Amino acid sequence: MKKITVTSPLLPDLDEFHEMLKEIWTIKWVTNMGKFHEQLEKALAEYLKVPYISLFTNGTMPLLIALKALRVKGEVITTPYSFVATTHSIWWNGSTPVFVDIEEETCGMDPEKIEAAITPRTTAIMPVHCYGYPVKLKRIQEIADHYGLKVIYDAAHAFGVEVGGNSVLTAGDMSALSFHATKVYNTLEGGALIVHDEDTKKNIDYLKNFGFTGETEVVAPGINCKLDEVRCAYGLLNLKQVDQAIANRQKIAGLYREALRGVPGIRFFDDMPGVRHNYGYFPVFINVEEYGMTRDELYFKMQDQGVFGRRYFYPLISTFSTYRSLPSSALENLPVATKIANEVICLPMHQELTEEDVNKILKLIVK
Repeated sequence: MKKITVTSPLLPDLDEFHEMLKEIWTIKWVTNMGKFHEQLEKALAEYLKVPYISLFTNGTMPLLIALKALRVKGEVITTPYSFVATTHSIWWNGSTPVFVDIEEETCGMDPEKIEAAITPRTTAIMPVHCYGYPVKLKRIQEIADHYGLKVIYDAAHAFGVEVGGNSVLTAGDMSALSFHATKVYNTLEGGALIVHDEDTKKNIDYLKNFGFTGETEVVAPGINCKLDEVRCAYGLLNLKQVDQAIANRQKIAGLYREALRGVPGIRFFDDMPGVRHNYGYFPVFINVEEYGMTRDELYFKMQDQGVFGRRYFYPLISTFSTYRSLPSSALENLPVATKIANEVICLPMHQELTEEDVNKILKLIVK
């Protein structure tokens, strides 16, 4: 039986990649901000319509470096409905995560819940553009400005997403991207931090390279989280084909929506007005009373037929042992997030899905 996986990595042409590898082997400069690293930063900044970008070895370290660079302490308000890296970065920074509930229509943080959670110890907000659907940027910034808080966006899902023609990545003080193999655009493993000015970019570059500013001077207790030349070359090639991959994903989203619209007990997101989406995920939400089957029953029945979705995000971060004792982790504080976590299945979504694959998935769900 053919397995239909929830995702599949976007891979560059192997012959082209081999040619770039031969150049790296000739130059013998394999890391430490070489030729391809410089080219990729420039190409991504142009593609993403952002002023400055700093590349990282994964998508978690940009979050942690952002917290360090902005000297965030105390409490950081965030979402329980995300991948654990969001909250882990706050913990590793020595700060306290404070969870607030989400909005059902986007799965992003509810701004009004943010304001209610602010205390004298609050120093920052870390929202997530869940599934690439932008949170309420203007309202969150108004709250941050009023209380003097930093805003660091976990934009792991938001590669190429725009609102009104402007990149969502330019919101807040900084935005962190993931280039993991499961994302719309990937460098195998990798990530990036988006900043607004050249001085901040230089500071970030110091922090990701042990704090070195030259051969002998260290200006800060930095760490090592640079992106190597091999993955930068891979990323340059993938950037050439990411638009076609997004277009393929958009077609699949259209097929899903057309078939599932009107099916009792199945809810999904439509495109948001004025937003350029990247179609990284296709979550559906199962109402057991209307659908006649629980989310988990459907999830495992799909697996029995070789269709592997993902309960993304389940369980909530706030239920994990490290965080469940926090006052903000109480289930009564997070009713919408709890509900959504028990309803969600992300259907297979990637550029290699065939119409036959999609029809099999839809037949299982509709049946």
